[in-house]
Amino acid sequence: MQVNITFRNMFATDALRNHAQERLAKVADKYLDKVTEAHVTLSLERYLHHADINLQSGQFHVRGKEKSEDMYASIDLACDKIERQLKKYKDRLKNHRPAHVHAREPVRVRYEIFAASPLDGLPAELMRSDEFLAKPMSVEEAIMQMDLMNNEFLVFTRPDSRDVSVVYRRNDGNYGVIDSGASFAPAVRGARVPTPPPVPPEPRSAAK
Repeated sequence: MQVNITFRNMFATDALRNHAQERLAKVADKYLDKVTEAHVTLSLERYLHHADINLQSGQFHVRGKEKSEDMYASIDLACDKIERQLKKYKDRLKNHRPAHVHAREPVRVRYEIFAASPLDGLPAELMRSDEFLAKPMSVEEAIMQMDLMNNEFLVFTRPDSRDVSVVYRRNDGNYGVIDSGASFAPAVRGARVPTPPPVPPEPRSAAK
């Protein structure tokens, strides 16, 4: 497994590099048949040590991100988070067969980040804009990928079209899917589609 480690705002040490590689190798050997590469970012921000670890296993990404007052502890916590997710999906990852073998290419999606305006009536300030690729997945694959990344939502496309969809984690513990296409069929048990609110009737004109 190739491990790329980046140090930010701190000195790079062989001790930290070896610790991260050993912890990752132990987790990968236990739960994954194939890991192509891993990216680790270790940074110091406001006296807190941040460890951001990303693994690539087949078509899926696995992420663990933690912070503490000690970098070794942050690495261990991030690896523990990855291990919990891999343990949850161990059998499904090993037996998984992609639902989009003959799917279309990923769709490029643009997103923008706005600053909250401190004064009412003023337009929000555009801070940053970027693009990413929404990959073709089934709803079941999208939910699994979202969990493996420890995210609250995931943007993806349908395997047989270029329709963009969003799966998200609900407060009640279930999952919701927002679909941009004309037709939508849930493909995973337990995924609930949010029902749009009813459109209120138009007020009647007052009699003259």
